[in-house]
Amino acid sequence: MRALQLERYVAGDSRVHSLDPRVKVVITVLFIVSNVLLPDGAWLAFLLGWALVLLSSALTGLGPGYATRRSFVALPFALAAVSAIFALPGRPLFAWTLGPWHLVATDAGMIRFASIVVRSWLSVQMAILLTATTSFPDLTHALRHLRIPRLLVQITALMYRYLFVLTEEASRLVRARAARSARPVSGEGGGSLAWRARVAGNMAGNLFLRSYERSDRVHHAMLARGYRGEFRTLNPHLMRREDWTVGMLAMLFLLLLQVISRTGSL
Repeated sequence: MRALQLERYVAGDSRVHSLDPRVKVVITVLFIVSNVLLPDGAWLAFLLGWALVLLSSALTGLGPGYATRRSFVALPFALAAVSAIFALPGRPLFAWTLGPWHLVATDAGMIRFASIVVRSWLSVQMAILLTATTSFPDLTHALRHLRIPRLLVQITALMYRYLFVLTEEASRLVRARAARSARPVSGEGGGSLAWRARVAGNMAGNLFLRSYERSDRVHHAMLARGYRGEFRTLNPHLMRREDWTVGMLAMLFLLLLQVISRTGSL
């Protein structure tokens, strides 16, 4: 049951679901690149980009706040850019002494940091919508249609599929340990910290060996079922007029964001 939680695709029949996966991949990549190219402090462009995310989320049938609610988990990683607050020259806002260091926050640094956080937040939301509306087989085949090297696509596909196998093997080990462990009535026990670390290390080594053996069996099973280095699909992935129209409109909108960010901002 835990392995199933790794799958983020949500089946549906919305317009976004029915779009060709190549269009969704290209729009997502261009949206992320557009965020990177936006200058610091282009708040109007950022706001319009978020409006595009909310509109896309609403069209998926998952609700306008689907991607927004799930994107906050990525915000702590954006804190790695907190050094920008003290690294850029500008008008001082406040000072902070940390041991031998005297840190001075500037207005330019705050704008840079806030812009990085917003860029990351919007990009993660669009990526969430991509994975929620496109199954993983369609994603891999879209990458192949877009001329991504076959070896890279196959490695990515096998790594993703093997996550479920690895999770299943780990769950079996945990259940086996629970079945062979007795808990005292007092609720205490289980050995010392060193003993628990040794048990955890043995379980990790056992997991590696079992996963290696399982991967060999999986590979032979794939060869027996006709695997020749590339996954096949029944979906022909034919570009329709609607796909071309949505792709062109999205690119024009992203181009408009770049123009707005450089000609006028809030």
